[in-house]
Amino acid sequence: MAFFNSLLFGIYSQTKQSLQGGVQTSCPQPQIIIPSAAYGGAIISFVLCPSELVKCRMQVQGTDSLVPKSSRYSSPLDCAVKTVKTEGVTGIFRGGFTTLLRESVGNSVFFTVYEYVRYHLHLKLQAESSQHRHLIDAGVGVVTGGLGGVAFWSAVLPLDVAKTIIQTSPDKSSTRNPFRVLNSIYRRAGLKGCYAGLGPTIVRAFPANAAAIVTWELAMKALGIRHG
Repeated sequence: MAFFNSLLFGIYSQTKQSLQGGVQTSCPQPQIIIPSAAYGGAIISFVLCPSELVKCRMQVQGTDSLVPKSSRYSSPLDCAVKTVKTEGVTGIFRGGFTTLLRESVGNSVFFTVYEYVRYHLHLKLQAESSQHRHLIDAGVGVVTGGLGGVAFWSAVLPLDVAKTIIQTSPDKSSTRNPFRVLNSIYRRAGLKGCYAGLGPTIVRAFPANAAAIVTWELAMKALGIRHG
């Protein structure tokens, strides 16, 4: 996650700067934020998909009592190697399209919420004493990152549910179309089934993304990089 977040924030910042054409503005511009975030999400999906496939398969293998221990993966590397041997190189990228959709849409939502909430909070707090500036900035980072994370997962959790099913299905010939998977879930369990695991995901999303944003902004300050 450290690598993926570094890649995502780096691509987002550079793409945003390129689209701005060197013109710095504090007011959020959705025509710049959304394509920058979607592009960053699309790029990281290519490295995120294989790692998530391994993670998901390692997580669910112990839940199926019908799978003998001899057939279980002994390590993440063992899982990756066996996947490539049995399913080919494309097997390790199973669920890639769904991951790309999740990351592109999700990060567009995340960075839009982050940029707008950050902008309006700073407008309200700009008159505060400079001696409390660091605490105020950290507080803004917590709120913007946390709300952005909650918005991300609220928007794309169904795609994540579909991705997990696609990546962990024992039937390797089953559909890789996330919309067919979600349609099947909806007919069987309704909207609630498409949002399975929402509670734990939201509980994790707020502190995790708050920490990521606060760290990102502190790092930019320490490096003398201006937030555009």
